[in-house]
Amino acid sequence: MQKKYVPLVAFFTVLLVFAAHLGARLAASAPVFAFAEEKRIYLTFDDGPSTLVTGSILDTLRQEGVKATFFVVSDRIRGREEILRRIVREGHSVGVHSATHRYKEIYASDEALLRDVSVCAKTVARVCGRTPRLYRFPGGLETAHRRALLEQNGYRIVRWNAVCGDEELKNAPPEALCETSLKTARERNVVVLLLHDSAPHRATAEALPAIIRRFRALGYAFCAY
Repeated sequence: MQKKYVPLVAFFTVLLVFAAHLGARLAASAPVFAFAEEKRIYLTFDDGPSTLVTGSILDTLRQEGVKATFFVVSDRIRGREEILRRIVREGHSVGVHSATHRYKEIYASDEALLRDVSVCAKTVARVCGRTPRLYRFPGGLETAHRRALLEQNGYRIVRWNAVCGDEELKNAPPEALCETSLKTARERNVVVLLLHDSAPHRATAEALPAIIRRFRALGYAFCAY
């Protein structure tokens, strides 16, 4: 190579090294965009319907524009048929919880479990014209065998991963139920919150507006099954 070209080659070499270095720095500093999983919460109510508590809960859900899922006990529907019809009419989901909620009878055998489920499902269908296909085990007493039995009969099992504490904390005030809901949810992206709407749970109905407000502020979308 002629000497007169050496400075020119050196200049372009330095330029290429500088450009490569600058490109690497820009690539390292470029923002990385990732789409996080949407935060969702399912409000699920067990053991109803009741007249005052379920009615109050439905009032709040309507005011807040939120849909929920109700797992009902068919022995408690008599005299409250209109409450059950209102649940369906206002766009909420209804699932089977039990006919009696008496554990010893429900879990006495496979036949007893299926009979309990069938009685509840038929009652719901007769009252509101919709056959439920969701199921929640009373007391959460699920086993692999029982789960398979229900799934083989066309039911979707719905568990929970957070509680408001209305069964665990006796006589808890609404504020405590709200805080327990947030604490047990533990910032999961998908929360299935267990609440109760049977007659003794007035505090749950009173806590519901604050529960909705707090989870909404955390960016959760409310869903029903």
